[in-house]
Amino acid sequence: MYGTVHTGGVFDLVVVAASQGGLAVYRQLLAALPPEFPAAVVVVLHRPAAASDRLPELLGRHASLPVRSAMAGEQPQGGTVYVAPTDRQLLVGADGRFASAELAGRLALADPLLCSAAAAYGDRMIAVVASGRLADGAAGAQAVKQAGGRVLVQDQASAECFGMPSAVIATGCVDFVLPLATIAPALITLVMARGAAAWLRVPVASWARIAPVPAA
Repeated sequence: MYGTVHTGGVFDLVVVAASQGGLAVYRQLLAALPPEFPAAVVVVLHRPAAASDRLPELLGRHASLPVRSAMAGEQPQGGTVYVAPTDRQLLVGADGRFASAELAGRLALADPLLCSAAAAYGDRMIAVVASGRLADGAAGAQAVKQAGGRVLVQDQASAECFGMPSAVIATGCVDFVLPLATIAPALITLVMARGAAAWLRVPVASWARIAPVPAA
C-alpha cells in the first residue's frame, strides 16, 4: 500500500541520489534550499566506507538546513537533511522511519532506498537522480513514479557523469529533466508553492517500463 506516511505538506520527503560528481551537486543544491524548506531531504552518494564519515560536516557548511547522518529507527523530520551512511544500506520502513540492512553492493545504494521510500510515502515524495555512472536510481525512480511521486533528473549539460540520469530517462518515468541550477528552485516550487504539485507533473509515457526492474 502506498502513501502510508503523512507528516504535513504535499511532499514530505525528497530523496536525492548521486555518484561521481555528486559532491558538487549536493553543495550547490543544499546551498539553494531555504531554511524554511519544510520537507525532509535524504541524500545518498556512492563513496568509500570510512571509519569517520565527514560528508554531513562538509555538506553542512553549504546548507542553511541542518545536516546529519541518518540513523536507523529515526523518523525523518521536515527541514532536515539526512546523509545515508557508507557502511550500511539505508532504507525506509513501512512506518516511515529509517531502517538499515547489510550492503549488497556499493553500486546500488539508491534503488533500495527509493523503492522502500516510495512504498512508505507514495505520492508524498520526490526523487532526484543526479550526476553518476551506471544505472543506480532507475528502478527506484520507476517505483516512485508508480507510487504517484515525482521524479526529477539532472540534465546532461550540467552533469559530470550522465549515466544515472540517462538510465532513469530511459525508463520513461521522469517528470522533469533540469539543469543543476534549477533543481532546487523546482523542489521549492513543488514543495512550497500552493497548488504547484497539481500541475507540475508529467503523465507516464505509454511506452514506459513502469514496473520496477533490477538495477544494472
